[in-house]
Amino acid sequence: MTIMSNNSETLHVDLGARAYPIRIGAGVLADANRLLEPHISGGRIAIITDETVADLHLKALLTGLGADDIKVIILPPGEGTKSFAVLQDVLDTLLKINFSRDDTLIALGGGVIGDLTGFVAAILKRGCRFVQIPTTLLAQVDSSVGGKTAINTPAGKNLVGSFYQPKCVLIGTDVLATLDARQMRAGYAEVLKYALINDPAFFDWLEENAGDLLAGDQAALRKAILTSCTAKADIVKRDERERGERALLNLGHSFAHALEAKAGYDGTLLHGEAVSAGMLMAFEYAQGLGLCPGQDVQRLRAHLHKLGMPTLSDLPAPLTHDPEQLFAYMGQDKKNTKTHMKLILTHGIGKAFIEPKADQTSLLNYLQKACNP
Repeated sequence: MTIMSNNSETLHVDLGARAYPIRIGAGVLADANRLLEPHISGGRIAIITDETVADLHLKALLTGLGADDIKVIILPPGEGTKSFAVLQDVLDTLLKINFSRDDTLIALGGGVIGDLTGFVAAILKRGCRFVQIPTTLLAQVDSSVGGKTAINTPAGKNLVGSFYQPKCVLIGTDVLATLDARQMRAGYAEVLKYALINDPAFFDWLEENAGDLLAGDQAALRKAILTSCTAKADIVKRDERERGERALLNLGHSFAHALEAKAGYDGTLLHGEAVSAGMLMAFEYAQGLGLCPGQDVQRLRAHLHKLGMPTLSDLPAPLTHDPEQLFAYMGQDKKNTKTHMKLILTHGIGKAFIEPKADQTSLLNYLQKACNP
């Protein structure tokens, strides 16, 4: 259910006792105390953020909260922060001040901060409250919603984590004005994902309006964010712990996570950039199997190129020169079973499906050809 006002929309993620609102609009940082008070009344607050976001938005959030005794933990930016070492440091910091289950963590940042903070909240004293305030387009439309929390390991991305829902998500469309073009394009990959899964009409709209969205048009952003969050909330409501259809939200991600692991999470490849390349790879692989029409593959490829979104051929050579290693990383994906590799493939735009037993020989052949055109 979505409640609309002149300046914002409120979308409810219906999960029974774990239900929570997503509030979308401008000015959420300045209005944080009013918006969060019903969800975090009582107890202390600790904000976890990174150096970049702190410089841009921390003062506004602290002013909006209007409290004097808030603990702030500022971490280095980048995917490397989602590590056991940083997790330990954050837990130690909170335990030293006797942070309790009645207190609230606020994740102020992109997907890295949201994932890490959510995992801290899930395991600290077996669970404390937390709130997501995502500051990137990618986090706003994807990682802040649905309760997936995790850190990375050398074996792969997000392999240690839990499902743990926030109490509230505040999405400020105006904070996106601080993002550069690369970050906006990376976030757009996750917006595009929802169209490619099951909403061809949304893809039609994106073909016409993606340029305005990426330029920061507030109306386009609100529509895209609301559409994306609604799509994710609907799937999460039916399959919170990814026993079935929630896996569709990983379209292109098996390829993307392999590319990120190959990059070593060193910042040279953003998650959304990997997803952009990975979604096209899923379409191409499905085309090679005779499952996806070539015109849909070409339509997606043209859309990505028009917006300057990366495909596999645009990535640095070190990420693509070893298809066997990419294949090995894909074999470690958490969606896989003991005996089978699970992929999210497609019959065309808006027609994604789950392939529970992907043919590994054809997949390796595809990777070898794609990496050595």
